[in-house]
Amino acid sequence: MQRTLRRHALEIFRAALRAADPAEAVQRHVRLHGNVLQAGRRRYRLDRFDRIFVVGAGKASATMARAVEGLLHRRITGGLVSVKYGHTDRLRRIELHECGHPIPDAAGVQGARRIAELVRQAGRRDLVICLISGGASALLPAPAPPVTLAEKQETTRLLLGCGATIHEINAVRKHLSELKGGQLARLAAPATVLTLLLSDVIGDNLDVIGSGPTAPDSSTFATARGVLEKYGLLERVPRSVADRIERGVRGEIEETPKPGDPLFRRVQNLIVGSNRLAVDEAARKAKTLGYRTLVLSTFVEGETRDVALVHAAVVKEIRASGRPLRPPACVISGGETTVTLRGDGLGGRNQEFVLAAAMALSGHDRVVVLSAGTDGTDGPTDAAGAIADGHTLARAQQLGLEAGRMLANNDSYHFFEPLGDLLKTGPTHTNVMDIRVLLVGG
Repeated sequence: MQRTLRRHALEIFRAALRAADPAEAVQRHVRLHGNVLQAGRRRYRLDRFDRIFVVGAGKASATMARAVEGLLHRRITGGLVSVKYGHTDRLRRIELHECGHPIPDAAGVQGARRIAELVRQAGRRDLVICLISGGASALLPAPAPPVTLAEKQETTRLLLGCGATIHEINAVRKHLSELKGGQLARLAAPATVLTLLLSDVIGDNLDVIGSGPTAPDSSTFATARGVLEKYGLLERVPRSVADRIERGVRGEIEETPKPGDPLFRRVQNLIVGSNRLAVDEAARKAKTLGYRTLVLSTFVEGETRDVALVHAAVVKEIRASGRPLRPPACVISGGETTVTLRGDGLGGRNQEFVLAAAMALSGHDRVVVLSAGTDGTDGPTDAAGAIADGHTLARAQQLGLEAGRMLANNDSYHFFEPLGDLLKTGPTHTNVMDIRVLLVGG
């Protein structure tokens, strides 16, 4: 039974990955009819454009670029897309530029500057197609002077380590950048801009996906300062960062473009893929495998360990009373939790989720829990996530692994590695947040 449940959990997760394929996502929403490019409900007469440029950033943007090349071929004048190291593809018209993620590096700055130079060339009779997917914030770093890359890196590390949400991190990033928060669209004006987005944020907010380089920015310098104050970082971030934000609050630095700015009349932001679509496909797969299925939510966020305990409680209720589903049951959720670092171990939010859930479900028969990132990466590791069952802790004890101690040290990777329970997919070339699958056998 346990072996079957584990196999089914993996099949459900793989179904979600297929639904999040970036090339298929682009092809579902963007089509070419003769000389007319249709994106969502908008139509673009290509004979009205002198040049077409393709730019972008993200862990899935290489595959998105391949799909755009397949549509437009030689119509593309040129382009540059920044991707995470190793997340490449074979392209002819668009150059791929590899750089660092989740911490931006010098290669990312170089790529951002080249993208800025490219879009500045665009005029009123040009079309700029921008491809944005998860990871774009880190892969498109253009620190606003006098902030340096090293200072922006330190700020990012502090925010990641204190448990800030992606919304909060991006509010700060946008106000330390020359491209984020609608500023890439400002550089491209008066060109026409079509941005295709693979959403990796809860709620699919346009100004949060990739820090919204072509979307109106609802956050302000005051918002950014509020985030730093909330986590006690205002005195810990580099002096140049705090000074820039304070100057912005006083109105000494131009704000990011806001909703209603005329420049956005020539900009379309179109979401082509999201966590919800992946979760929907996972649910369909679970039903075909014979499970009564519940999608708990695609808006799950919060501290990873707390979220894991809530999911485990749902599993226990199913086993005890058949509520809200009778076994065989499948509970699926999406979204993105956060980890507050307390130790110096190795792991990621998905591995930590599975470890915390495994501890809560220890000794229970016929239960399996899986959590993994759709991008194939979980924290600073080579694993996408992990899988466990009610007997995982017993197996771990035989190997001398102490679950409680390793969880306290944020060392979930080294817990699951000797058990063979890490999920290693390699680069998936997509990124629509995380998928969690919990199965209760009949």
